[in-house]
Amino acid sequence: MEKLFLLLLLCLGSSAVKHSLKYVVTVSSGDTNLPPVVTVGLIDEYKIGYCDSDKKSLQPRDWMKNYLDTDPHQLEWYKTQCYEIMPNVFKDRMSNLKQRLNQSDELPSVSLLQKTPSSPVSCHATGFYPHRAVMFWRKDGEDLHEDVDQGEILPNHDETFQMRVDLDISSVTPEDWRRYDCVFQLSGVKEDVVTKLDKAEIRTNEEKPSNVSVPIITAVVVLTLVLIAVTGFMVYKKKKAKHAPLSPDSDSELSEKLNEGT
Repeated sequence: MEKLFLLLLLCLGSSAVKHSLKYVVTVSSGDTNLPPVVTVGLIDEYKIGYCDSDKKSLQPRDWMKNYLDTDPHQLEWYKTQCYEIMPNVFKDRMSNLKQRLNQSDELPSVSLLQKTPSSPVSCHATGFYPHRAVMFWRKDGEDLHEDVDQGEILPNHDETFQMRVDLDISSVTPEDWRRYDCVFQLSGVKEDVVTKLDKAEIRTNEEKPSNVSVPIITAVVVLTLVLIAVTGFMVYKKKKAKHAPLSPDSDSELSEKLNEGT
């Protein structure tokens, strides 16, 4: 390989014309008539060699053939690359690609999100692969372009992707909600994910009124019981003081007042 690059450098040094060296690798998988890995070498788009890893066939052309015939070591290097290195490398890459593409069989999670009742409704899809996907809102089956904010496709930490598209519902009456739906389309998957605009399906950060009313009712009941207890205690104290017997000191004072009066 080093000699080939040296040869190209000599060509470049003797001419002002630029040259290019490319290797085109084709990998196939599954039930096909194509070999697993095929490599084609090109100089200035001119084919200089062909390698079939399945048939263990290396076919250099023209001056490339003469070059390799005079250098058995270089010929063995190319055979190793063609028959062993390249197939193993690209088989691993193909396996990884299959695992990622298999995620397309399980359609992503699509949900409706809203921060507040007056905020736009966000149709959010996550966990899909590859990143070639589109999502949009429809009304009566027609694509919407007004009152729609299209978000970008963003990566997740697990090498899948997520995206969103927002719909401004400020001018949508409750009766018209059923006319809207969100459509998610993933490249390579025939079935679309369609999500109807349904208030019951919207996830929000706000706490539901039913959950808030429970502690409020509890606090009112406790406060009422405290007030009843305090009022009862005060009434009891007044009644006790009214019916309590007079002390000896009080009897003496009363007698003295009666004597003075007589």
